Amino acid sequence: MNRAKLKTYAPQARLDFIKAVTARAADHGLTATKVEPIIAQGEVVILGGKPFSRAIARKRKALEERITRQGFEQTMEAMAYTWFNRFAAIRFMELHGYLDHGYRVLSHPDPEKTTPEILEHAEHVDLPGLNKAEVIDLKLDGTREAELYRMLLIAQCNALHAAMPFLFERIDDETELLLPDNLLHSDSLIRKLVNGIDEEDWQEVEIIGWLYQFYISEKKDQVIGKVVKSEDIPAATQLFTPNWIVKYLVQNNLGKQWMATYPNSPLKQQMEYYIEPAEQTPEVQAQLKAITPESLNPEELTLLDPACGSGHILVEAYDLFKAIYQERGYRARDIPSLILQKNLFGLEIDDRATACRGDPGEQRARCSAEHRSSQRPHLENGTPPIRISLRGVRRRACSAVQQEEPIGQRRHCSSRCGSTDRTV
Repeated sequence: MNRAKLKTYAPQARLDFIKAVTARAADHGLTATKVEPIIAQGEVVILGGKPFSRAIARKRKALEERITRQGFEQTMEAMAYTWFNRFAAIRFMELHGYLDHGYRVLSHPDPEKTTPEILEHAEHVDLPGLNKAEVIDLKLDGTREAELYRMLLIAQCNALHAAMPFLFERIDDETELLLPDNLLHSDSLIRKLVNGIDEEDWQEVEIIGWLYQFYISEKKDQVIGKVVKSEDIPAATQLFTPNWIVKYLVQNNLGKQWMATYPNSPLKQQMEYYIEPAEQTPEVQAQLKAITPESLNPEELTLLDPACGSGHILVEAYDLFKAIYQERGYRARDIPSLILQKNLFGLEIDDRATACRGDPGEQRARCSAEHRSSQRPHLENGTPPIRISLRGVRRRACSAVQQEEPIGQRRHCSSRCGSTDRTV
């Protein structure tokens, strides 16, 4: 992975996205210093001297209320990251073939073409809520590609809402107002994302975490060493954990527990950073035997990352859990859902980090060839069980570390913090 390119791209992307959503807010009569009134005139409303449909009024009001609660700059920062994260997730998915219609949404497989592939096949795209008649009319018009592309992009985000609501809220709110303009231009935010990062770098799930760390790096430089506001704590305290350290932690916690019960397990061959237990005296061996369960049920093992950040410890643990389930003879098609529902948990104070953490967790579940050919992981109530925020910690997750359980059914808990580690 070319981290130098990520480090160059992501900080500038943050500034570009903030500028773009701020411009969109101004178009709807909202700036850091002024709030234009909403003036109703028949079937339209006037905002900053411009006419808009009445449906816009409700969304503008919601955006205005959010700015009142959070402040203008913080709202623009949050909206900018929302759209950055959505575009990054779609880019990851289109390059891995995870989009049901099979077309690229942000790019084209032919490097000579800059128009997104989905525009070429717009009339064949079947997405929930997409008006095909209107799509065909816009395409036949030949002069309204930007409007058509905006419609397709919003429909794609809404379609992904069903699988990943933590990342793709249904776009029928104030976030739609701030979807940046000019997305088909040669210098658009999407073009910079596509051209700024090599396609091969998107093959690594780690890219999501690195992008987030570099995205907030300038913000971190601004607040580090100062009295940090609550909204700036994530930027000041997060640091991406290198993959070899993640492997070491997972293999010598979850892997070690499995090997203690099953010392002849083939799992050891898959753990390059696993450390064999040291030789012990007979007395210590007897004590270890007394506290080591004779068998383990994979469905009763849980791994909790208490500061999961962008979730790479959870993603690495997914792979190890998958090998454990395979060793115990579970059906391949059942494994992804079992892992997401029963084994992985995380705590995090930064909603933005958990959003981008949810994406690689979901994508890892889809990565198995046998799973992709059968079914997608079932996500209870549409929400991945590994997404847990300290703003609303689930009792189900807490039970993994709060309940005392008999030996033989003990739970596993990660002993270190997560992929974007807390330093305070």
